[in-house]
Amino acid sequence: MLKDLDDRAIDRIIEMGWEDRTPFDAIEAQFGVTESQVIKIMRNQMKESSFRMWRARVQGRSTKHVAQRDPEMDRFRCSRQRHISNNKVSKR
Repeated sequence: MLKDLDDRAIDRIIEMGWEDRTPFDAIEAQFGVTESQVIKIMRNQMKESSFRMWRARVQGRSTKHVAQRDPEMDRFRCSRQRHISNNKVSKR
């Protein structure tokens, strides 16, 4: 499955994995990649120190797991982000 992903998809998975508000379930729904596969991608594509920092931050974080999230948090992206523009923060 991971071999079928192109560089653009892998970059997007890493970007979504790095975002605090994007749950692993959203990544799986969009790309068909499980949490453990996301971790493998992150481990292979990032510097070791960056991966360790990300892992420490994400581990146990309720926003990365839909089942642990606050029920009122029903969106995957920040309200300030544009809907279609590659997750760029819109001008205020």
